[in-house]
Amino acid sequence: MSDVPGPAPAAGGVPAAHPVLSLALVSMMQEVHAHSGGVYLLRPDEPVLELAVHAGMPRAFAAPWERVGLSAPIPVADAVHDRRLVWVGGEEQMARCYPRIAVVLPYPFALAALPVATEHQVYGAVFVTWPGAHPPELSDWERDHLWTACERLAVRLERAAREGRPLDQGADVLSEPASAVADTLGSVEATRMVSRLPYGLVSLDLHGRIGFLNTAAAELLGKPAGELLGTPLWGSVPWLNDPMYEDRYRGALLSQQVMSFTALRPPGEWLSFRMYPSTTGLSVRISRARAVAEMARGPARGDAPARLVTISQVLSFAGALTEAVGVQDVVQLVWDEVAPAVGSQAMVILGSRGGRLHVLGHRGYPDPHTVERFHGLPLTERTPGTHALNSGVPAFFDSREQLERLYPGRHATPDGFAAWAYLPLIASGRPVGTCVLAYAEPHVFPADERAVLTSLGGLIAQALERALLYDAKHRLAHGLQQALLPNSLAPPPGIEAAARYLPATHGMEIGGDFYDLVPALPLTAAVIGDVQGHNVTAAGLMGQIRTGVRAYTTVGQAPHEVMSSTNRLLIDLGTELFASCLYLRLDPARGQAVMARAGHPPPLLRRPDGQVRVLDLAGGPLLGIDPDAVYPTTEVSLAPGSVLVLYTDGLVETPGTDIEEALIGLAALLSEIGDHPLERLADEVIRHSAAARERSDDVAVLLLRACEGP
Repeated sequence: MSDVPGPAPAAGGVPAAHPVLSLALVSMMQEVHAHSGGVYLLRPDEPVLELAVHAGMPRAFAAPWERVGLSAPIPVADAVHDRRLVWVGGEEQMARCYPRIAVVLPYPFALAALPVATEHQVYGAVFVTWPGAHPPELSDWERDHLWTACERLAVRLERAAREGRPLDQGADVLSEPASAVADTLGSVEATRMVSRLPYGLVSLDLHGRIGFLNTAAAELLGKPAGELLGTPLWGSVPWLNDPMYEDRYRGALLSQQVMSFTALRPPGEWLSFRMYPSTTGLSVRISRARAVAEMARGPARGDAPARLVTISQVLSFAGALTEAVGVQDVVQLVWDEVAPAVGSQAMVILGSRGGRLHVLGHRGYPDPHTVERFHGLPLTERTPGTHALNSGVPAFFDSREQLERLYPGRHATPDGFAAWAYLPLIASGRPVGTCVLAYAEPHVFPADERAVLTSLGGLIAQALERALLYDAKHRLAHGLQQALLPNSLAPPPGIEAAARYLPATHGMEIGGDFYDLVPALPLTAAVIGDVQGHNVTAAGLMGQIRTGVRAYTTVGQAPHEVMSSTNRLLIDLGTELFASCLYLRLDPARGQAVMARAGHPPPLLRRPDGQVRVLDLAGGPLLGIDPDAVYPTTEVSLAPGSVLVLYTDGLVETPGTDIEEALIGLAALLSEIGDHPLERLADEVIRHSAAARERSDDVAVLLLRACEGP
């Protein structure tokens, strides 16, 4: 992993840990019987939390979260952002609330995260973990101890900051095994005892290094004991160099539960490994497996520590990027997740269109013009961004001098940063863009970091390809939606009208809800409907229904005839979608409306005196089901000042909410403010609706008010 800048760095660029933090963390863990934990400090110059000290487990376990943005969806960030204790009671809750962590650490363990803050200042956060056997709820006693410990730590940090005292450097804390007793007669006899056993016994420390193995273990592993002692098991035995096996080791330590696996020792001998964890390490029992199904996994290459970090980071970011929908979502996720983790202070994602470079999004640049001037640059220009996009080859520049030596000219360095990584974004075998990560200080990119960044580029590319396609479809869908709904309403004399439409926020944000006012002689018609689904197909069918209603109204059909004709039209189209509809013919001169309903929610009528009732209209089935369906009509009185509220089910239906209660609430609102100007009333109706706020379905509202004629 790359060097990470942090407060008071120790030699080698690793963030310094501090005795005050270590002591506070270890004391906190002991008080609540936690088996691992960590302290994050908030950087003073950017909204980033950095892991300052870790205890109980190897630091590599937290490698993907060494640096995290405050908006990252992880417990410590939420604890700081919301100033609250975040509790995750097990792996199921972790998968539900923090799926990105669950992807990397899919093991049974519990976690609590708390802010380290005084009343006026946030200094960071603390997390502690327990094995999976911990009860699903945090006890009041544990909760009180954790809060008290964090408050004490915050006061000490505040005092140190006020006095200008730097915190002394220290080291991470790991549980140590009991002191050796190799010179005692008992330990000698114990060694003789285990040497006589027919199966292998291996002792691993928390880092997976071999501290002891008996003769049988050395024979089964196929290496002399002298070559194995002090080395990581996964790195010293080639055929165990597989992420799956190392994953079992991590799972055993985090969950403190027995884990096992089988492995193939070349050329054809299967061995069984059973790991018994404690807070000081693991005891491993190795024996010959009698019957094992053939395994297809091949051995991975590379040394264990580097591989562990790489796999963890890639899995974490992969989980995050799968949540991105549009291009700006991808840009924001790269900024929130990737940039803090790799130590980058700015980033830009470039794409191409029509032979020119396009800036799709950027973050972290003090002067946006320094990036935006690249927008529209011909791809033939010789710049690092165009070269990465055209060639598909990543480029890493440790310093400004190196970049300007290879790319002299005004387009070489876009800003005042000092090091850059240009990652080509290649998906489906073609370049879709370039991700540029910029660093404030000269930054050396070792081989393992380049491999991590290149892998991340592949993940970003796949997310960007999906996002570009989504945005293109969304623009098409939005244009189609706007074309299918009326641009304006033209009510007849004696009628005021106002309408609102909100597409669902799921899918492509295009729906099948519709409304219209159809001017016809001698009377005007109003219609509202809901085609099943919210996609392009539903929107296209909605347009056909709306056109049909207009045509049948114009030729003078009565309300029940319009509904029957539209029903047959929908059946003749051969679609498998259904539609609800409410159609009414307005006669403001007589103060009446004649309505026909096809499976649509009943309208609400507010009378001039403020009383509101749900109109119990006779009706027929949904359109598109029965070609012989009959749609009876109902005549409703519309005195001047009356307000008719037509709506689709998205206004009142939401999971877990009773529709009757939603209608009662809507009626109360209409009774209270129904005499407000109609445009304002339409806004309030939408704002009042919990279902409309969630937007799990399309919402259409059409308000009609009867007024005095000319």
